[in-house]
Amino acid sequence: MSAQPEYLPAPPPAPAPRAAARLLARIRAERTERAQRWLPAFERDWAKALEDSRQTYDLSPLHEVVRTWQVRLDSAPAVDAFTAGGMNDDDGIDLAEFLGPCP
Repeated sequence: MSAQPEYLPAPPPAPAPRAAARLLARIRAERTERAQRWLPAFERDWAKALEDSRQTYDLSPLHEVVRTWQVRLDSAPAVDAFTAGGMNDDDGIDLAEFLGPCP
């Protein structure tokens, strides 16, 4: 018998202990204008998550920052290819228009 109820989804696996250091190294290794903006943003997000974790004794904020930045870095080449390909994205709609007014 599991201690976790069956109706709750399993939490995502925790990132590796050195995942944040690897992300920081990936950002620093990239020699683009985007990397110059992303480095302070990652450091700011990490510092906030670290402080939140210290106050709550919960590692979830740190894990969330790592997951978010992994996706951001992994999807950057696809975004670059899309914008470099000259694809026209003018036919999109505003998200607020699609979702409606915020409650």
